Amino acid sequence: MAAVQPDDGCGRLDRCTSDRMSAARREAAAIRQNRWEMTRRMHSTVVIKGSQAGMTVILDPDVPFERLLEDIAKKFKDSARFWGAVQITLTLEGRRLTPREELAVVQAITDNSQIEILCLLDTDANRIARCEKALTERLMELSSQTGQFYKGDLKRGDVLESEASIVVIGDVNHGARVIAKGNIVILGSLHGSAYAGAAGNASAVVMAMEMVPMQVRIADFSTLPEDKGKKLGKGPVIASAQDDSIIVRPIRKSFLNYLNFI
Repeated sequence: MAAVQPDDGCGRLDRCTSDRMSAARREAAAIRQNRWEMTRRMHSTVVIKGSQAGMTVILDPDVPFERLLEDIAKKFKDSARFWGAVQITLTLEGRRLTPREELAVVQAITDNSQIEILCLLDTDANRIARCEKALTERLMELSSQTGQFYKGDLKRGDVLESEASIVVIGDVNHGARVIAKGNIVILGSLHGSAYAGAAGNASAVVMAMEMVPMQVRIADFSTLPEDKGKKLGKGPVIASAQDDSIIVRPIRKSFLNYLNFI
């Protein structure tokens, strides 16, 4: 009598085993394909380049923005140990972004790493020029309304004081000082010292077209000694007091709508 082969629903035992092995191979191949596709997608949509000047992130211009945010989050989460806890400037290239999208990208980076973005650098020279022009026109309008403005460069030893806010139409050179109880706006370069909120107003700000100061002080807070003479940001920047320190950020065009010195 012939031996009876056990049947588990697949027919012959050897055929069932073969089918299972084939299924396992297909599953393993699918997993490898998915991993390869994910790796390929990461590399093709988000490219990170670091340099002494800061970090540049090149973004794919074609993929949906929500998918791009997922790729950014994954990329920085996977490389978090490599970057460590650093403060760095950020440049975004490869894709035109709205201010809201720029903020979302920065948040995706900081939420998935220990990186602190000091400022977002703009490589569009025309946009920077338009922003500077709009800022100058708006500040000139405000200064003419309040009468608190000074036209001319301040040189070493000069001290300019104001009981309110003040707009300086010129440069504040090394060794010169500007002191105001309100805000300080410099339509030029700040190489000297600026002291805003001199009466204790911690919500005051200091703005300049270029900021390479000896010191920026707002109320009881000031820039660190090691920042003395260093360039803070690129293009028009605004310094404000936050978390017991001075934070410097690039000026956004939308900020002009809320600018008020009175």
